[in-house]
Amino acid sequence: MAQLVYDLTVRFCDRSIDRRSRTHDQMVQAARSGVQNIAEGSEAAATSSKMELKLTQVARASLEELKLDYEDFLRQRRLPRWERHDPMRQALVNAHCQSADDVARWIMATASDLSQATDGSRPAGSGQATASPASPPSTLYPALSANAILTLATVTGYLLDRQIQRLAATFVEQGGFTERLHRVRTARRNRT
Repeated sequence: MAQLVYDLTVRFCDRSIDRRSRTHDQMVQAARSGVQNIAEGSEAAATSSKMELKLTQVARASLEELKLDYEDFLRQRRLPRWERHDPMRQALVNAHCQSADDVARWIMATASDLSQATDGSRPAGSGQATASPASPPSTLYPALSANAILTLATVTGYLLDRQIQRLAATFVEQGGFTERLHRVRTARRNRT
């Protein structure tokens, strides 16, 4: 999920944020940090549970920073933000997108559905916060894209929260590498 959020963020920033702006760089780096710290934490797990937990928490914090940037993007452009229970969020999650191309196809199909709703109604399964059917693509696509990535970053954060809780519980119960090594050495000494 973090990799998907990173890939989508690179595409989004290249299309919707001035490449020379600090925001462009910050958003891409926050998304990248999420992915890289998860990978580094997994690698560190062999020798340090504490470091794995710390790096996973850094990944989580990076994704929170990224979410704030997407929220700022929407607010500053007066684009609607999907609220927690907006059906559009669930429709995206239910789509089970595996790649940036899958998400792009979902966004295009959703934009098409919204554009075809000529009576001002929303397509079945859509929430109330998305741009209106009359919204031009210049605002519809960025609004859908930012909300979609924000949703996927939220799901990723939830998954990382669960992983952090599991890592913390394991660390409390079993200790880290150093503690386990000490127990093995102590047991070996006591046998001799």
